[in-house]
Amino acid sequence: MFRKNTKHSQTNIFGFTNIVSSKMAKELQDSEEQKFYELIFCNIKEEDFACLYSETDSRPNVPVNCMVSALILQNRHRLTYEKLFDSIKFNLLTKIALGLQTLDEVPFSEASLFNFQNKLNSYFIETGINLLERAFDHLTEKQLKQLKIKTDIQRTDSFQAASNIRRYSRLQLLVEMLIRIYRVLSEKDQKQYEELFSPYVKKTSGQFIYRLDTEDIPSELQRVGKVYKEINDRLKPKNKEVDIFKTFERVYLEHFTEVEEKIIIKTPEELTSSCLQSPDDIDATYRKKNNKQFYGQTINITETCNPDNPIDLLTDISVHANNIDDSKDLNERIDSIKGKNPELNELHFDGAYGSEDNDLKFDEHKVTPVQTAIRGRKDNGVEITVTQINESVTGREYLVSCPNQSVEAEVGKKRFKAEFDLNICSLCSFASECKLIKKKSAKVYYFTVEEYLKKKRLASIQKIPKDRRSLRTNVEATVSEFTRKMSAGSFGNNRKLKVRGYFKATIFAFAVGISVNFGRIYRHQKALAVELGQLTT
Repeated sequence: MFRKNTKHSQTNIFGFTNIVSSKMAKELQDSEEQKFYELIFCNIKEEDFACLYSETDSRPNVPVNCMVSALILQNRHRLTYEKLFDSIKFNLLTKIALGLQTLDEVPFSEASLFNFQNKLNSYFIETGINLLERAFDHLTEKQLKQLKIKTDIQRTDSFQAASNIRRYSRLQLLVEMLIRIYRVLSEKDQKQYEELFSPYVKKTSGQFIYRLDTEDIPSELQRVGKVYKEINDRLKPKNKEVDIFKTFERVYLEHFTEVEEKIIIKTPEELTSSCLQSPDDIDATYRKKNNKQFYGQTINITETCNPDNPIDLLTDISVHANNIDDSKDLNERIDSIKGKNPELNELHFDGAYGSEDNDLKFDEHKVTPVQTAIRGRKDNGVEITVTQINESVTGREYLVSCPNQSVEAEVGKKRFKAEFDLNICSLCSFASECKLIKKKSAKVYYFTVEEYLKKKRLASIQKIPKDRRSLRTNVEATVSEFTRKMSAGSFGNNRKLKVRGYFKATIFAFAVGISVNFGRIYRHQKALAVELGQLTT
């Protein structure tokens, strides 16, 4: 049964703030954690989480605002669960942040916090709604209004969030799956299939691979394939509801095919970046970018960047497979970003986000895309500009210009056509460079709406004031605020999350997003207080 937590709003005369010295009480009142309590904890909309609990009379839930706030603090300070609970028990500042008033008060157990995350995940799987994203959106909406932050100009970027998994070679992954399948078998089945599994389960998958020479790997793959077929035919049917067998089925289909009951190993070229990378993270995908290998997800962030804003806040966060192009992810998010920020009319991004599909979406929402890096080859001929001069019920109208003349485009069956006067063209000083198609009576330029929108996007950065042309670059600092919360990986800058799986990556993303916005607001308000003499540095 869901019940809101209102206990924190009722002052406890026996609370620790009433028994410490006045100086210490003042320090607690001026602390960052007190501001966290006021700005985040008190504004978490607990009723959004009521759907996770029974509607019938039953044992009430533990405080939702405490658990959500704890997850934010955990990711803000890079705490393990053990350190988080030590902090809740013994750190007065943490107690302040969570609205706790007595020394011995602990609002939930470790099991309750884990169950809460499992409920969030189950609800997301069932409905597609991420309640932590909803909490982020609600908090951000309120913060934007209170601080009067302009949302008309924004910027977006993405970064790799590597999963906390070990890297497996193909054969090692296949052997690791055999070891894990053997572990879940009943004693009866282990004895029955001991001969089948024995070459692989006596050592770790790493030790198994270590003893092999490179030339032995193809034949070993063939033997493993036969073992997989045996498991698929005899063990999987009676264990199909066991999670590891569901994963096994995926691996079997990804790496092998059957032809006339004979097992065939797929070639490396047939394997995709969506193939299972580790049995510990079935959501992780593979991507190679800038000669670096990544296994996990990608996090995309969008934030305000109007130069008139006193501070800028994150407005949208999304997590997706890292083998999905940034332009496709943005295409799926544009509607949501515009819905949350109706004033948005200018979005800055790098070359990875530009696409014809996105241009159509931007045009639909009246948003000017500003791309700071250009993908693809540039035109080498005479510059042709296209300007939309009207849009009526009958369609679009365009004016097409070259250095010496301008003509209105005609509507064709599949594209627009602009015909330039040959007499003027013959006298043009750029005639030798012009690549327009020459017809009997005119030089012709063909274009589609998509091509017009692409050229408009590529030219947009030159049409805005110079002080706005470099707005996108500062988003790198925001990316750094996220990646500093990760652990350094074994391969240079390949930073890893402390968790595995898509949903836990979203918990990290939204918790850190809320934390980043809070940190900016707290520092801004503290600076104002110092300026007004209300607080000393």
